[in-house]
Amino acid sequence: MPKHIFVTGGVVSALGKGIASASIGYLLESRGLSVTLQKCDPYLNVDPGTMSPFQHGEVFVTDDGAETDLDLGHYERFVGKQLSQDNNVTAGQIYEAVISKERRGDYLGGTVQVIPHVTNEIKERISKVAEDGGVDVLITEIGGTVGDIESLPFLEAIRQMRLDRGKENVLFIHLTLVPYIKTAGELKTKPTQHSVRALRDIGIQPDILVCRTERPLTDDLKRKIALFCNVEMGEVIDARDVPSIYEVPLRFHEDGLDEIVLEKLNIKTGPADLSRMEAVVERVTSPSREVSIAICGKYIDLQDSYKSITEAFAHAGVENDARVNLVWVDVEEIERAKDASGALEGCHGVLVPGGFGERGIEGKIESAGYARREAVPYFGICLGLHCAVIEFARNACGLTTAHSTEFDPDTAYPVIDLLPEQKSVVNMGGTMRLGGYDCHVVEGTKAHEIYGENEVRERHRHRYEYNNEFRSTLESSGLVSSGIHVDADLVEIVEITDHPWFVCCQFHPEFRSRPGVAHPLFREFVKAALAHKSGEEPGSSGHRSDGADGPLEHAAGSKVDGRARG
Repeated sequence: MPKHIFVTGGVVSALGKGIASASIGYLLESRGLSVTLQKCDPYLNVDPGTMSPFQHGEVFVTDDGAETDLDLGHYERFVGKQLSQDNNVTAGQIYEAVISKERRGDYLGGTVQVIPHVTNEIKERISKVAEDGGVDVLITEIGGTVGDIESLPFLEAIRQMRLDRGKENVLFIHLTLVPYIKTAGELKTKPTQHSVRALRDIGIQPDILVCRTERPLTDDLKRKIALFCNVEMGEVIDARDVPSIYEVPLRFHEDGLDEIVLEKLNIKTGPADLSRMEAVVERVTSPSREVSIAICGKYIDLQDSYKSITEAFAHAGVENDARVNLVWVDVEEIERAKDASGALEGCHGVLVPGGFGERGIEGKIESAGYARREAVPYFGICLGLHCAVIEFARNACGLTTAHSTEFDPDTAYPVIDLLPEQKSVVNMGGTMRLGGYDCHVVEGTKAHEIYGENEVRERHRHRYEYNNEFRSTLESSGLVSSGIHVDADLVEIVEITDHPWFVCCQFHPEFRSRPGVAHPLFREFVKAALAHKSGEEPGSSGHRSDGADGPLEHAAGSKVDGRARG
C-alpha cells in the first residue's frame, strides 16, 4: 500500500507549501524511495488556464497537455518525474465530476452531498495517483489556508483517509508561520497555535509542524509550540528563509525531517545521498562570474508569472558557473518611450517571454529590434518569437505594417496568424495547442548545434503561429526556420544567420529545464550572454576546469536580481 503525506498550510498563503512538499519528495527519493506529488486546489475553476497571472502566477503545462498550478513545476524540478493532469486536482474538477455522475444517474436517486459524494471523489483522485503511479509515497499538497471555507471538503477527505488506511500509512505535515515582530523584538508563536487549533477543530492533528521564520527557533520556542500544538519538540521543524530554494531540503535534513517522516510511516531505507545537492548549492553560492539578462514583460510586478523561466536561468547559471542577474524590464515603459536602448543598455542578453493580450506588445517588438540591431543575444519564447518575426518582417523585409492577427485582425501582412484548428474554438479553457509535440531540428543550424540531435519534444501553450505564407519572404532575408513540427508543417524555431545568437521558439523550454540538467536553449543563451559581455565569440568555453561543468541531478539554482528597470 502506498504511503500518503498530506501537506497543509496555516496563518497566511504563499508560505511555500509547494517548495516544502517538493523538498520532502527530494529527501525521500535521495533515500531510494519512489515518490510522486499532487496538488489539490480549492478554487472552482476547472484549471488555472483562464486565470490572470496577477492572481495565480504562472500556468505550468504538463507533457499530456494539462494546464496546472505552478507548484507542479517545483515538483518536477525537485523529484525529476514527468507529471500529468492527474497530479493537479481543483474543486472545479471535483464538482464537475460529481454533477456529471448525478446527471447520469450514477447515484441511483440518492441525495448528492458534500459528504460522502464530494469527499469520496477527492479520495478517489488521490488514490488513483498513488496506485496508478506504483510509487512508495504520494505527497499531496492541499492548497489554500486552514480556515478557508472552500478548503473544507479537501481537509475532510484527508481526515477520512487516515481512518481508511491507518496511522502508519498517512502522515499530516502542517506548514505555518512564526512571525518576527520587530517592535517587540521577538518571534511570536500564537499564529501557529491558532492555526493548529483550527486544524484540530476539523479532526486533523498534525504529526509534524514546519515553521516558516525569519530567525532561528530557540529550543524554548520549539518547546512552547510543541506543548500547545500537541506534538513532540523534535517534530517542530525550523524552516528559515534561505538564499536559494535548493537549500531547503538540506536544511530540512539537518533538522531531521526525513528521519521523522520515515519513522512515523514505518519505512526502512538507507541513508540519504545529498552529495549532488550539496555540490549544486556550493556552485550557487560561489560562482566565478556573473551576467545580466533582461526579461522584457508586462507581469514584472508579480514575478511568479515567470517562475519556470527564472528557475531555468538558475539552472543555466549553475552550468555556466555564473550568477545570472535578471533585470526586470517593463515593456509598457519601452512602448511609451518608443525606444528600448535606455532600458536595455548594460544588459548582456534580452529575453521576451510568452504572454497574452495587446498591452505592451510594441514594447516587446522594440526589445527584439534592439537586440537584433545591436547584436545582443536574444531569446524569444512563444510570444517572444511572434514579436521577433513581426519586427524582422517590418524592418528587414520591408513589410512595414506586418503584425499578428491577435493584435491587428486586418493587417495586410499577417506574419503571425491563428492556427487553423483554433478558428472554430468558442470555449477558451483548455483549448489551446497544449502539451508535448515533436520538433524536427534542421541540421546545420544554430538550433541543431544547441540540441545536438535531430528530433526533440517540447511543451506548448498557444493559439497563434508563424504564418507559412510568409516563410519564403522571411527566409530570403535571413530568418531561418530551424525547427519544424513535421506533421502539421508548423515552424517551431527561428533564428537569424548573421547574428551572434538570435534564437526564438514557439514552445516553452522552461517547463523542461531541471536543476543540474539545464535546458540547452537556456544554457547556451546564458553562455552567449557571457561571451557578449566579455567580447568573446559565442560558444567559446570560459568555464572553470575543475570538473564542475558536468550536469548535476535534481537541484541547482542561482541568485536572481529582483530589480525592475524602465
